[in-house]
Amino acid sequence: MLPFPSANDDDDDDVESTEIDERLAALIASLADRHQKGDSIDIVEECQRYPEFAAELKSLWGTIVVTEAVGAVEASAIRLGKDAGSGAWQLPLPYQFGDFELQTLLGRGGMGIVYQAQQISLDREVAIKMILKDQLASQQDRQRFFAEARATAKLEHPGIVPVYDVGEIDGRPYFVMKLIKGKTLYELIQNGELTPRTAARYMEQICRAVQFAHDHGIVHRDIKPSNILIDESGQARLTDFGLAKISDSVDSLTKTGVVLGTPTYMSPEQASGRMGPIGPASDVYSLGSVLYHAITGQPPFVGKNPVDLVFKILEQDPPPPRVLAPKLDRDLEMIAVRALQKPKDLRYSSADTMGDDLLAYLRDEPISARSGQFAHILARYFRETHHAPVLENWGLLWMWHSLVLILVCVLTEILQWNNVNRWSYPLLWTVGLGAWAGVFWALRRRMGPVTFVERQIAHVWGASMLAIASMFPIEWALDLEPLQLTPLLGVISGMVFLIKAGILSGAFYIQAVCLFATTGFMLAYPLIAHLIFGAVAALSFFIPGLKYYKQSLVNAEPSTR
Repeated sequence: MLPFPSANDDDDDDVESTEIDERLAALIASLADRHQKGDSIDIVEECQRYPEFAAELKSLWGTIVVTEAVGAVEASAIRLGKDAGSGAWQLPLPYQFGDFELQTLLGRGGMGIVYQAQQISLDREVAIKMILKDQLASQQDRQRFFAEARATAKLEHPGIVPVYDVGEIDGRPYFVMKLIKGKTLYELIQNGELTPRTAARYMEQICRAVQFAHDHGIVHRDIKPSNILIDESGQARLTDFGLAKISDSVDSLTKTGVVLGTPTYMSPEQASGRMGPIGPASDVYSLGSVLYHAITGQPPFVGKNPVDLVFKILEQDPPPPRVLAPKLDRDLEMIAVRALQKPKDLRYSSADTMGDDLLAYLRDEPISARSGQFAHILARYFRETHHAPVLENWGLLWMWHSLVLILVCVLTEILQWNNVNRWSYPLLWTVGLGAWAGVFWALRRRMGPVTFVERQIAHVWGASMLAIASMFPIEWALDLEPLQLTPLLGVISGMVFLIKAGILSGAFYIQAVCLFATTGFMLAYPLIAHLIFGAVAALSFFIPGLKYYKQSLVNAEPSTR
């Protein structure tokens, strides 16, 4: 019933798999080297160039880029030091810079450095942001820097730090912003200066600012506590649009397969490295991450290393906020949990909707997050894991497999009606299905290298085939009539789909339940038992097979972005 590679092919498979793995490793190493040198890698184009490695590149590239990005930040931190006097690149202060006198270093990030300055002509205090790499900045760095300035300059909102001027002096790009006197949200969290209600008030203000940006076609993509400034009047302001995505921009500075954002607060679709799905819903997730950190004192996910962190974002749910903060109001917990849903359609529909719930909480009014609680719980169990894309390799094969299952079950029923020799059944279910397994596996290997997860699933299937094969000698040993134990087919197959639900997609719980229920119907209607099993098992493979086959066709189309 379940295809699995034969033992005779193990030696050849190992040799060929080793060669394929070496080619894949060489390709990934080459792409990683190009990425480190600053080349822009379009992973969709690479998948089209190397179709035999498409599935592996899609699943691995996001993790590779995140690892390199975080490693680069850590290396930069080592070079730059932790404080202003560590020998990092910065201008000697005070420094005359055109119409500005740079006075104090306010901070720096991965791309920019910010100074407090005095604008001489207008006699006002301002903040000036410059490229951290100074004249060594690449053309792409300069484009992204000016893109941030253009994006922010379009947005006039109380919750967004305004930009006054943009320019370049002595080869140094800069833009001038309003000087916000106060602290970052990150500092308030670290110093323990936030109550849950205060955090909710600040985040409600930021939600309105993010919605304003979305209304103007801008997605921030890097919302985090250090990018939120709290001024002396208590107004929260969003800054650092360096990774902002402008929806109407013709020349995108990022391509498919590039991971952007701060890993701790990024959405699952950002962590996966697929740029296409990133939109306002990704900012909503990041807002939820920041709210979670503000009300619990801990980010939703903490990893030992970047890869561990990415896998947690993709796969795990954060600890319930009330586990970390037992006195936290349940409504505020529900708001954070709603925003942190991995399926985008289960998050708040907009930043404004999340802001409405935060405002309702502050006014002690009912929140909307409670109304969808049951749907959220269901979605948590039925969502796909990050391994699910490998099913695109199996879609068409599963559709063929469903046809083979129907054929085998119909032949079994015909043999039973004609009272043939009992050993005809194991011949059909072991030799017949074993031959199909060989064909199935050969077709799969022609599509490209088999991933580790696929091998795990194959071993589960192999175990189920051994269990099915063992039923026939057990019947003979116990002196039972032929096919007396075949209702166990539903149990065995249900267990296989139960395991697949945990590894690949929670949707397979449905198939598992249906197959377990099939056992009862097979016992109740023994004359057509195998037809019942064949129909249910075939549909269990055909429906997801059709879904993932269509999905593979869509993903194979050339990217239009």
